[in-house]
Amino acid sequence: MSRPTTRSKNKRHRQVENDDTTTEILRKIHLTGEITDDDVNQLYMITKPVCQGCRVNTKDNPNCFCGLIPPPNGSRKAGLWQKMSDIIQALGPDRCKDLRASAYSPAGLTNLGATCYANSILQCLYMNKSFRQGVFSVEPDVLNRHPVLDQLARLFAQLHASKMAFIDSAPFIKTLELDNGVQQDSHEFLTLLFSLLERCLSDSQVSKARTIVQDLFRGSVSHVTTCSRCGKDSEASSKMEDFYELELNVKGLKTLEESLIDYLSVEELHGDNQYFCESCNIRVDASRSIKLRTLPDVLNFQLKRYDFLQKTTSKKKITSVFSFPGKLDMRGRLSKPSQVELIYDLSAVLIHKGTAANSGHYIAHIKDENTGQWWEFDDEHVSNLGHHPFGEGSSTSNSKSNRSDAVVHSSCTGGDGTANGNHLDPIQLQHEESSVGSHIEMFSSTDAYMLMYNLSSKKNGASTMEIEGDAVFLHDGISLPSHLCEEITNLNSSYVDACEQYKLKKKRELDHITERKQEVRSVLSEAPVHSVEEPFYWISTDWLRQWADNISPPVLDNTSIQCSHGKIPLSKAGSVKRLSAGAWTKLSKYHGGPTFAKGDHCLDCLIDVAHTVVCADSYRDRRKLMKEIAEDVLLAKCEDGAYYISKAWLQQWVKRKNLDAPCEADAGPTMSIRCPHGHLMPEQAAGAKRLLVPEKLWLFFYEDAITVKPDDSSGCSTFPSDSEECPECSNTLSEVACLEDSRREMKLKQRQNHEKLATGKSIPLSSNCKYYLLPSSWLSKWRSYVTASSKHTSFMEPEILDGVINLLKCEKHSRLLERPPKVAYKRGSFFQKGSTTDRLTIITENDWKCFCEEWGGTEENGISAIIELCSSNDLAECCGGMPMCEQPLDLQNEVNNENESRQPVIRTCPEDCLTCS
Repeated sequence: MSRPTTRSKNKRHRQVENDDTTTEILRKIHLTGEITDDDVNQLYMITKPVCQGCRVNTKDNPNCFCGLIPPPNGSRKAGLWQKMSDIIQALGPDRCKDLRASAYSPAGLTNLGATCYANSILQCLYMNKSFRQGVFSVEPDVLNRHPVLDQLARLFAQLHASKMAFIDSAPFIKTLELDNGVQQDSHEFLTLLFSLLERCLSDSQVSKARTIVQDLFRGSVSHVTTCSRCGKDSEASSKMEDFYELELNVKGLKTLEESLIDYLSVEELHGDNQYFCESCNIRVDASRSIKLRTLPDVLNFQLKRYDFLQKTTSKKKITSVFSFPGKLDMRGRLSKPSQVELIYDLSAVLIHKGTAANSGHYIAHIKDENTGQWWEFDDEHVSNLGHHPFGEGSSTSNSKSNRSDAVVHSSCTGGDGTANGNHLDPIQLQHEESSVGSHIEMFSSTDAYMLMYNLSSKKNGASTMEIEGDAVFLHDGISLPSHLCEEITNLNSSYVDACEQYKLKKKRELDHITERKQEVRSVLSEAPVHSVEEPFYWISTDWLRQWADNISPPVLDNTSIQCSHGKIPLSKAGSVKRLSAGAWTKLSKYHGGPTFAKGDHCLDCLIDVAHTVVCADSYRDRRKLMKEIAEDVLLAKCEDGAYYISKAWLQQWVKRKNLDAPCEADAGPTMSIRCPHGHLMPEQAAGAKRLLVPEKLWLFFYEDAITVKPDDSSGCSTFPSDSEECPECSNTLSEVACLEDSRREMKLKQRQNHEKLATGKSIPLSSNCKYYLLPSSWLSKWRSYVTASSKHTSFMEPEILDGVINLLKCEKHSRLLERPPKVAYKRGSFFQKGSTTDRLTIITENDWKCFCEEWGGTEENGISAIIELCSSNDLAECCGGMPMCEQPLDLQNEVNNENESRQPVIRTCPEDCLTCS
């Protein structure tokens, strides 16, 4: 059995003992007028031992310095002792973290919300050396005339030579006026961007810049239709159409080879799809196919990953595994065999992560033409993948990486392997025999969205780039133009300066914090005073705590512990600490003050406190006696009442604890029973209940009230037992009472006149009887008014009836604006359908006449309604502002003929206003 905890219990006992000792010392001082050193030591708790090991700093021991700082391995949420990581974070972002890893590492692009589609395309274009060089060769005056082209050149220049690990893409995106929060299709973005760049570059006089988009990305195809009868091609077959990417199907297809075969396959036209041959002059069977005429240097394949669903009119992503080769031979796929090798190398894979067509995330895996290294571009983050598009180590069995969702197997091993990535799809090693007899490495992915292949003959040799200081040295034939080079040099210089400034700021801050912590520990270790005879100084505990906790220490301030005599009063004994002379000397550099030494305790305040304590004991005993009398008054056991006081005030006074002196709540014993005219308030008034108390109890209350608020005599007016009530207030209360009686009778009469409406019950209706329509909101307000029990209901009175009815009619046509409510036939009677939600409520003619008398209505101004039964054949369009049926039927036919479908409808006068409704 565990030992019971007595720590808190013993602590309370010690506190009581200390209070008793203090009271005895103060009584002695009051009686003798003498104060000894021992009295001062005990009252100011100087003799208490130096505290060690407390979890919190104690107020009842001036020798306790525990808890002012955390333990050696501890920390706090703010201030000097917070975690170092939080202090560094408060300095602001570390620009050094944005430094590019090396001169050979590409830079990323910031995502402005949903601009990953644009970032991926821009990285693919930038990593193409020929395209980059073409953009850099555009003349400055052309750039000035075309903001989009200018921002693209600046963006490429920063990607090319900036020292930052990622570049802000906002200027380029804003120039295109793209919505940062809307995800777009990367293929559509590339198409629009090519079209825009062609128009801008057409103004350039530099040949390689003017047609760079067409030279690199444009190929041509023909849609050939051949007559099966005469064998001739259509006239349109000779026309060539430009393409910048080939859109390939992936649904039901597993490889790029199958998709290309599907793309170039021959379609037979027969039956209803027969072709009209101009040579034969009749409709004949024919064949149709796509012929590749010319191929660009950069061949883009757009994989049609989204399938349109006609039922839901939405797109669904196709996530099947799709394989594609590292090398692609296109020579045999041209309409006319080429004499030149057309071997393409895989240069980029655009990946769409996610299942939805209009959301998800785009990243790009791109090969560096200089080094052959593959890089993953995920907005700001750029990762090296090695020599495989989906990560190094892909040929190692069961190895994984966090690069991509695709997997690859090398032809060098016979075992299975996965690409380095989380949640990767398994893939088996695939080999294809190329036209030159070598094995081709195959890759697979479930999310590949676009494939880019570069013509092998255009591949450049390895090159390097160095960034030294403000100069950019390139060894691959690509250099920045002077206007861009100067801009990048300035950007790099400002970035380096920002990094250096942050480093200096961080070093100064950390050095300062280290020095401050050492100082605080040194002073607090030297602070305790171990004997009464040693010299010491008083210091404010609040200031000491702030000084030990703040990074920037405040000026020494002891004014909060100083009395009017310039000393330390006894009331501040729990707010001060005894500080050794050595510790005080170290703190004196913070100036301020005042200085309080060993003997600076205030004897005058001490004598006043002693007098107050003795008086408080006397007041407490007297108040205890008065409380017993007050309890007898509340129990009606006191017969010698002489003065009136508020009953509510006396009840609250009795509940309060016994105090040493009067408090604010002791004021105003007669405030609530004193009327505005200064007389006794009639007892019928709200809150004016009163009681008679004995004279000695009244004198006690009066003394306390005057002590608390000597300038406010209104709250302590004297009302002897023979005081008369204020005649003016009595007359006013009588008039109010009469008015309330009249209003109460009126409400009762209205509830009786409209019994069902007052209770909210449904009213059974009959066909061909006259009814009236009322706004449901007005009826609800009336019901609340007549059923309310409160006296103050004038603000709840409903409006005058004529005004409410007029609001239901349009001024132009004098017809009903609201749609009439619907009526249902149930168990031989009609009832309003949805009475709780309808804006109009049906009432009887008698209710309407009574309402007119009670609430200022005119009978002729009402909106009458008649319920009629109509067959569904005769009822073309009913109610709701539509024309009514002309054939009313009686109730007997409705009951007798259950097989005929009939509906009750309402015909109103005035009719619905079709124009306004």
